[in-house]
Amino acid sequence: MTSSHLPETTPSNDATLSPSASRTDNATNDNASSATLLTPEQAKSTYSSTWIRSIAFIALFAALFIGASFVKTGQGAAVPFSLQPFAVMLAGGLLGAAYGFTSIFLVVALTAVGLPLMNGPGGFAQIFGPTGGFIWMFPVSALLIGWTCDRLFADRSKLNKDRYWLLLLTMIVYGSLLLYVTGVPWLAHITKSSIPAAIRAGMLPYLPGDLIKAIVATFVIAAVRPIVPMIRPTPRKRRQ
Repeated sequence: MTSSHLPETTPSNDATLSPSASRTDNATNDNASSATLLTPEQAKSTYSSTWIRSIAFIALFAALFIGASFVKTGQGAAVPFSLQPFAVMLAGGLLGAAYGFTSIFLVVALTAVGLPLMNGPGGFAQIFGPTGGFIWMFPVSALLIGWTCDRLFADRSKLNKDRYWLLLLTMIVYGSLLLYVTGVPWLAHITKSSIPAAIRAGMLPYLPGDLIKAIVATFVIAAVRPIVPMIRPTPRKRRQ
């Protein structure tokens, strides 16, 4: 009699399997939907367009750097005033680390093999001339600026106040002061002068202009990069 009043304790197979079956179905649906996102032809086309866009932006900012090289004053000075650092700041800040570095390094490399792209004769005579220490550091400057900006703008469309100041500090440190790390010692070596003399001739007169370039570059990057995200090529994400 007791057993006749007890409910059955054996769960049904349907009730036991339904959660896992549901998860399996969901996973299957997700995989199916992700598989239909891009066909092989579409994936190839997307990769090709990204690659072409990358080359176009690298060439664009390389041309900007070349143009900035011809905007100089004080041609008789050992280190003339130039807009080259400003172009380097924009290349790194807008293209990011990889493409920013590539665009500037390309110009430096072509100058080293003899093309007169940086308002000079080109070749080793220019690369190892009085301004050689600055030229070598330009690609590194773009790389570090891009690396920092990639993280400052990660997952956000607009910088807050703290990140805005960090962006300005990045332009000052990596876009200006870093150039003097190799620029001043090399200038002293070439001109057979002391480091203090090279600082007075090749650094101190340029700091006010560098600060202006850093401020303007900060405003441009902060305004343009979030509004026009396609200005910086986006690398492909690997499918898991």
